[in-house]
Amino acid sequence: MRHVDFSPLYRSTVGFDRLFTMLDSLGQPETAQTYPPYNIERTGENAYRISMAVAGFSEDEISIEAHRNVLTVKGERKEENDGEGSELLYRGIASRSFERRFQMADHVEVEGATLKNGLLFVDLTRNIPEELKPRKIAITQSSDKAKQIEAKAAA
Repeated sequence: MRHVDFSPLYRSTVGFDRLFTMLDSLGQPETAQTYPPYNIERTGENAYRISMAVAGFSEDEISIEAHRNVLTVKGERKEENDGEGSELLYRGIASRSFERRFQMADHVEVEGATLKNGLLFVDLTRNIPEELKPRKIAITQSSDKAKQIEAKAAA
């Protein structure tokens, strides 16, 4: 895949460096991280949900941290001994630790997380502050004084 040079855009934009870095990293091959599988869905106009398949993990083995627009979900399995003298003949259930990171947009906050039937649900909400929302500007009519001044200047 080709590399795109965003440096000409840096000189005419302000505050988009994180966006350009993310776009640049999309072209780089990922380390083939596929565990655990997950879904990202939109549940409302400003609501999102990340669902992760974390079968075999308990609440105390999973940690979720949101810091500077990055959501990190970690799972660390504790060593299990099935009993003395038991021998594992085949391991088909993954028991490896994982760390999955998600880039969040500005003003996206984590509302909460639940673990149900081996699925971890992380609910997210986008809360845009009132001062950043679009607002309607009223148009007022010009006063007669301004017209009188213009008429005097033209004469």
